Amino acid sequence: MRIKTRRSVTLTDKKYTLIQMKNRLNPLAKLLRMNGMIVLFLVLLTACQSSRKRSTADTPPNVILIFIDDMGYGDLSIFGNEQVTTPHIDALASEGLRMTQFYVNSPICSPSRVAITTGQYPLRYGINSYFASRQQNSQRDMPDFLPARAPALARILRGNGYATGHFGKWHMGGGRDVDDAPHPTAFGFDRSLVAFEGLGNRVLEPGDNNLQTSSAKLGQGHITYAQKYERTGIYVDTALAFISAHRDQPFYVNLWPNDVHDRHIPEPGSAEKFADITDNPYEQEFFAVLTAMDREIGRFLDELNKMNLLDNTLIILTSDNGPTDWPRYYQPKNYPENYTGAMYPPGSTGGFHGRKWSLYEGGIRMPFIVFWKDHIRPGRVDSTSTTAAMDLLPTICRITHTELPSSYQSDGQDISRIWLEGPRKRSEDLHWFYLNSLKPGNPNFVAPELAIRSGDWKLLTEVDGSKVSLFNLAEDPFEQRDLSTAQPAKVSELKARVLKWYEDTKEGNR
Repeated sequence: MRIKTRRSVTLTDKKYTLIQMKNRLNPLAKLLRMNGMIVLFLVLLTACQSSRKRSTADTPPNVILIFIDDMGYGDLSIFGNEQVTTPHIDALASEGLRMTQFYVNSPICSPSRVAITTGQYPLRYGINSYFASRQQNSQRDMPDFLPARAPALARILRGNGYATGHFGKWHMGGGRDVDDAPHPTAFGFDRSLVAFEGLGNRVLEPGDNNLQTSSAKLGQGHITYAQKYERTGIYVDTALAFISAHRDQPFYVNLWPNDVHDRHIPEPGSAEKFADITDNPYEQEFFAVLTAMDREIGRFLDELNKMNLLDNTLIILTSDNGPTDWPRYYQPKNYPENYTGAMYPPGSTGGFHGRKWSLYEGGIRMPFIVFWKDHIRPGRVDSTSTTAAMDLLPTICRITHTELPSSYQSDGQDISRIWLEGPRKRSEDLHWFYLNSLKPGNPNFVAPELAIRSGDWKLLTEVDGSKVSLFNLAEDPFEQRDLSTAQPAKVSELKARVLKWYEDTKEGNR
């Protein structure tokens, strides 16, 4: 911003002589006059800076949501991974806020993505597991897709002038034998590029793969074929092209890679360099995929910086659920012949109990990073505030000055003050329901179907009220000490609340 200066005025000789005489007679007056000018300059400078800050605050930021697939709490080096580093994501975290008590609203992909899209519990739409074939969905009393009538963050932001794009995994309907699911455009996206678990333009893997070929037969969009290890780079390139085309207006972009979902298929030759770190071949492949994804996200951020877009772009990064736990990772027959190492699945929960498909902490507590230059203080860690994925919709709408529809019923909370000012205790309970249609390979990680977090307390129970366990997460974050016997009053209170939530939420959408 330029500051206009007044045209200089030439003094007459007489006036100039008078000023000289006054200055000689009163040097203190001269000093005071000079100091006064300095003070005036500082006041004007402060006012300009304040005006500039107000102007930036009044300008809606761009929004980018990076939603990684199956990345555990402890997979990023800045969240505790001591085996490999993720320097590009770590750099984003060091310039933003890290939250250590952030939850997704399901331990499996589809309902987790529904919650972040709608700002509501997925149970409101009968979505209790991942979308699969029509028969499988029917067996779980699930619809075949998220209905287009559901509220969607992209649609709400587009109503406020945002360009909207989704690039990456969708999995909220479409694929297998489901050919009538709404495309991402039905939820407010101007452009999309998805994988086999969605419709519209998409990237599929070549070869005779049932899920990929089933998707190709559905048509309904342009299909690009690429190896799995190339896919994240394609999503990044497509997102960057979209952003470049819309850089003169605010934009909302989903970058939702299929990484680090298994099977892990890294670029040929890239897994071998991790042999000195681990002898588990599955973990070697995982580390190769993880570090490659980190590089692609780093490239994405570098290009945004070159476009001078980081000054007013809100960037959120998290994961959709805990790390994989297929039974095959525990079975000797699936390892190389004569393998004598440990058999375990790749991906880390950072010590939290449970993994994907589990309502224990390892399945639903995720790493969380939010960056917004000059608004969110860099390097801060919030270990106090309990937040959830469904909080993002009302929070982003508040930050972008976007009015929510009058009929919208939010299950999430506006947490913008937590990001901008500091930690706060949550005023409402968090609830989860997962049907256990897929179970962890480790039987110790199989959890009941319902969970509630209220303050520091967390209770799990089956829908029929059986198999109750109770934990105080402030004292026992790894859920090792079941307090249900020692705390009968707390059990009675929380079980009643979560069972009522389940019945009210389920019945509200029949």
